[in-house]
Amino acid sequence: MEHLINTRVQEIEVSGIRKFYNMVSHIDDVISLTIGQPDFLTPEHVKQAGIKAIEDNFTSYTHNAGISELRTAACDFVAKKYGLTYEPDSEVIVTVGASEAIDITFRTILAEGTEVILPGPIYPGYEPIIRMCGAVPVHVDIRDNQFRFTLDMIKPYITDKTRCIVMPYPSNPTGVSLTEIELKEIADYLKEREIFVLADEIYSELTYDQPHISIASFLKEKTIVINGLSKSHSMTGWRIGFLFAPKDITKHILKVHQYNVSCATSIAQRAALAALTTGMDDAIPMKKEYIKRRDYVYTRLTAMGLQVVRPDGAFYFFVKIPDFIQLNSFDFALEMVHQAKVAVVPGSAFSEYGEGYFRLSFACSLETLETGLNRIEAFLNTKK
Repeated sequence: MEHLINTRVQEIEVSGIRKFYNMVSHIDDVISLTIGQPDFLTPEHVKQAGIKAIEDNFTSYTHNAGISELRTAACDFVAKKYGLTYEPDSEVIVTVGASEAIDITFRTILAEGTEVILPGPIYPGYEPIIRMCGAVPVHVDIRDNQFRFTLDMIKPYITDKTRCIVMPYPSNPTGVSLTEIELKEIADYLKEREIFVLADEIYSELTYDQPHISIASFLKEKTIVINGLSKSHSMTGWRIGFLFAPKDITKHILKVHQYNVSCATSIAQRAALAALTTGMDDAIPMKKEYIKRRDYVYTRLTAMGLQVVRPDGAFYFFVKIPDFIQLNSFDFALEMVHQAKVAVVPGSAFSEYGEGYFRLSFACSLETLETGLNRIEAFLNTKK
């Protein structure tokens, strides 16, 4: 019966990140620098809020958009942190992680044959959804622009079919963010154009060299902001995301969300409420530790002579594979697992523009990073 499966689904691939992780997870004594999973525990007060929700039998459906207290807290959070103003009753939706927010956004705004402009390299979660909507992903090669998705890179790709521009920053896989000037240039250019912006800001609390600025500050009427608690509060498994947009947009996205999942999990919503109120600054100690790790890894990688852009957010390095290694990124990563017992993600997982690179996650202890980098250095020395 497989021949009856939707051809668009048949044509998409499993995420290259997960594919490689699953392939090597059984190998003994491997240092894994692959998955973007914070190594911190969910804050205790957040866990206790979830436990109390169960004890209080708060286990029924909630409002489709989420419990009112959480929507209010989410709006207060982005107002305090990023100066964004949204109405809790009509301009925020609590979603099942940022991934569902991306899905329902694309399914709401895209039509057959429309185009979506994305930077390349990029997280692999966008393109399959775009294609399943019958739309066309248009990648912009930003490798020679220090991985910066700036207006001069975007403009040549805008056509009368462009429906949306995806702005993921800080970026997965590069860790690169954008400055206020760069964001404002893009916003000013789009003000008179009928193009949506999907701003994936899931790493907004993990910026290291400058405060996070949302493009919605300059282009609220056309911007759909995606955020969540997976990275900021180490709550990946709780699956709580947020979608912010003007009410004339969210009222349609909410319909897709309603038929997709009804609502986010009630218990997780109560935990999320604690995260956004008493835990508003829970990310700060995590961020301090990430900065130490970033600086250590950057020093080590550059000392090895590897070409890398210093990330100013998230917890990834996107490293160019040395020219003396004549392997594609997948084979390079596979060989390093078997010979050096270190797992990284092949750059090809992040579109064709990631080929020739690998992603290294520093969401693990300094001790683990030191061991992993020692192994990488030894492996590279055997190849020279």
